[in-house]
Amino acid sequence: MRGKIKVSERFMASITWAAAGITLCALLFLVGFILVKGIPHLKPSLFSLTYNSENVSLMPALISTVIMTLMALIIAVPLGVFSAIYLTEYARRGNKAVGLVRVTTETLSGIPSIVYGLFGLLFFVTALGWGFSMLAGAFTLSIMILPLIIRSSEEALKAVPDTYREGAFGLGAGKLRTVFRIVLPSAMPGILAGIILAVGRIVGETAALIYTAGTVAQIPVSPMQSARTLSVHMYALSREGLHMDEGYATAVVLLLVVVLINAVSARIAKRIGGKA
Repeated sequence: MRGKIKVSERFMASITWAAAGITLCALLFLVGFILVKGIPHLKPSLFSLTYNSENVSLMPALISTVIMTLMALIIAVPLGVFSAIYLTEYARRGNKAVGLVRVTTETLSGIPSIVYGLFGLLFFVTALGWGFSMLAGAFTLSIMILPLIIRSSEEALKAVPDTYREGAFGLGAGKLRTVFRIVLPSAMPGILAGIILAVGRIVGETAALIYTAGTVAQIPVSPMQSARTLSVHMYALSREGLHMDEGYATAVVLLLVVVLINAVSARIAKRIGGKA
């Protein structure tokens, strides 16, 4: 009997190591391919503030990506975190409305991005009259990432031990003070992990932004102006087929931006977690 258990354990361990190895190889292949194809074509002209037919600069798209990310997070993070606080701390357990909200949230997280793009086109661009603009794109992206932020924040709040709440109540703290002074700081690392995933989806999104923010290669000076992000910039260059080398170089910059954002966010989460 023990021999059979050892064989099964070795078999499962080998499958686990094989899956991890395949995943790592796929990641290294993708990153290596992007770096090999893109690094030789990185040049100072790509970082010019002016985009034209002779110099397809990625700097306007890079600036638009940063602005779009901040706008979407400003809209989605407060809504998502406060919704999770209500579902976890204030809603009654077994409430049918809470169950409906959770089912709806999980359903929204599985909808393809092209559907969000069409919704943004019909509602924000056409019905509200915003046109192709950064604001329409930011609201569409905020709806896309809202389920992810709600679910991750909810799980982070649930992971906080009930003894923290009971101790705060025992010392005379009210519900609101307990949530914002005790529970929320303790759950902040998990909440930031969800925000990091949301940032990754924002930076890599293309379909939804083509229908809402447009593809104009310019540095926006107003939220009502059209602009393109780095992912949309890559798509436009590859669709035209005239600047594939610059498209690979843009992919390298996009990869570095994602890695930098994740590193900074992880460092912030670690510091907040240490203080908590």
